[in-house]
Amino acid sequence: MKIGVVGASGYAGGELLRLLSKHPEFEATYLAAGSNAGEKITSIHSHLVAYSNRSFSATSASEINKCDLVFLALPHGESASLVKEISSQVKIVDLGADFRLKNVQSWKKYYNDSYAGAWLYAIPELPGKRAAIAAADRVANPGCYATAIALAAAPAVRGGGVDASDIVVVAASGTTGAGRTSKVNLSASEIMNSMTSYKFGGVHQHTPEIEETLGELQGDGDSSAVKISFTPILAPMPRGILATVTMKTSQDEKSLRALYENAYSREPFVKLLESGSLPETSSLIGSNAVHMQIAVDPHTSRLIVSVAIDNLGKGAAGQALQNANIMAGLDETLGLDAMGIGQ
Repeated sequence: MKIGVVGASGYAGGELLRLLSKHPEFEATYLAAGSNAGEKITSIHSHLVAYSNRSFSATSASEINKCDLVFLALPHGESASLVKEISSQVKIVDLGADFRLKNVQSWKKYYNDSYAGAWLYAIPELPGKRAAIAAADRVANPGCYATAIALAAAPAVRGGGVDASDIVVVAASGTTGAGRTSKVNLSASEIMNSMTSYKFGGVHQHTPEIEETLGELQGDGDSSAVKISFTPILAPMPRGILATVTMKTSQDEKSLRALYENAYSREPFVKLLESGSLPETSSLIGSNAVHMQIAVDPHTSRLIVSVAIDNLGKGAAGQALQNANIMAGLDETLGLDAMGIGQ
C-alpha cells in the first residue's frame, strides 16, 4: 500500500517513518513537512538512515490523493482544513486533536471555536473498537496521556467496580510530548534535574477525551457521569509517560485484578504485570506496549493503577500504525514491537 505521512519532520512523524521503514506491507511513498520541505530527511531525523537519499516534500492534497492511506501528524487545528481536499478513497489516521471530541462545548472550552466534527476514536483494546476501526476510513488517533489513562481505568469503569465520578490522575511525560517547536522551558538547561507540573488546575486538553471514552463504557454511555481530576507533570526525559490513576472502590484487589486480566490477557500490546512488579518508562521505549499494575489502598478504599507507555509509541505513532493495520485488514502487530529496548 502507498502510504503518506504529513508532518513527517515532527517527533511523532519521525517515529512513524522509523516504524514504516520495517513494515512489510506499507511503502512510505509521500513524506511531507511544510516548513522543512526540500530538506534532507536525515538533516532532521539523523537516525533514519533508511531515508538517506530522500527529502521532505511540500504538503499537497494532490500528492496525498495518490496514496492509499495517509497519516496526518500535524499541530492541532491544521488537519481539519487539509482534510477537505483529501479524496474519500484515501484512508486517514489523524494524530492531532481535530476530530477526537464528540462534544462541541468541550472542544470550545479546551481548544477554540473551530470545531470540525468527530471521527471514530480509535483505541483498539477498548470494547467494540476493533470492528469499528476495521470498517472505518477515517479515525482519530487518541492523545498520549488519554491512551494511558483510558486503558488504566477502562476495565474497572466498565465493570462498575469504581466511582467513575471521582477519578484522580497524576501523570508525568517526557519532553517530546510537547512537540518539536523550540521553547525555553523545554531546553536542556531548564528541564534537567527538575520536575514541574503544568496546565495546573484541571485544564489539560486530554481531559474531555478521556471522560468521553470512559463514559461510553458505562451502561448508559453518559460521559457527564465520568469526572477526572488530571495533573500533568513535565519530566526530565525525552520520551515516556508514567501515570497513577486512582478511583474509589468497594471491591477487593483480587476481584479487580480478575477484571483487568479478563480485559487484557489476550491483548498483544497491553500487559498487566505480575504482582510485585511496577511499570517503568525505560522498559517501553521504542515499543507499542502498555505496562500496568494495580493495587487497592485499604486505608482509603481506592483502586490504584500505575501505567506506563512510550508517548511516541502507543501514545502516538505506534498506535497510529496499529490502527492503520486494522483499517487495511492486516495483522495489527505488523511493524510494531511489544517489547521496548530497555536500559
